[in-house]
Amino acid sequence: MEQLHPDLEPLRGLVGNWSGRGHGEYPTIDPFDYEETVTFGHNGKPFLVYVQRTFDPGSGRPMHTETGYVRLPSPGTVELVVAQPTGIVEVAEGRLTPGNGEPTAPASGSVRLHSTSTAKTTTAKTVDAVERGLDWDGDGLVTTLRMAAVGTPMTHHLRSELVRSPAP
Repeated sequence: MEQLHPDLEPLRGLVGNWSGRGHGEYPTIDPFDYEETVTFGHNGKPFLVYVQRTFDPGSGRPMHTETGYVRLPSPGTVELVVAQPTGIVEVAEGRLTPGNGEPTAPASGSVRLHSTSTAKTTTAKTVDAVERGLDWDGDGLVTTLRMAAVGTPMTHHLRSELVRSPAP
């Protein structure tokens, strides 16, 4: 694998494969549990490649997937572009807070993102806004997602607790 681009050093702790369990709820659906895998990869360019997949914990049936890119255009600023096969695209921006307050502390940190725009195909459900959180410390990653969608104001939707998969 290529060497991590220097601009991405503050996100080094995210690079790799993560897996674990999550729980989802929303006012318009029944609560549910899921298994999740997340990969943050790189190819030496100044962005991370993000791939997320969820599965039904009982049957292993695929539930959701999304893919995108994470960039650090300036110190402490994070940009995310995500596409979903359901016809939704999200552009988000936010802040990176390194775990110990130092910009070169890749082992831990947090990212808070807020969508600046969402777009959809004519057949996709309406998603007005999304807020995402990533909190990592060593081999643990907690993800959260809040959204305003289908006429419901911003509210909690997803939370997962993931662990880093061992390197091959």
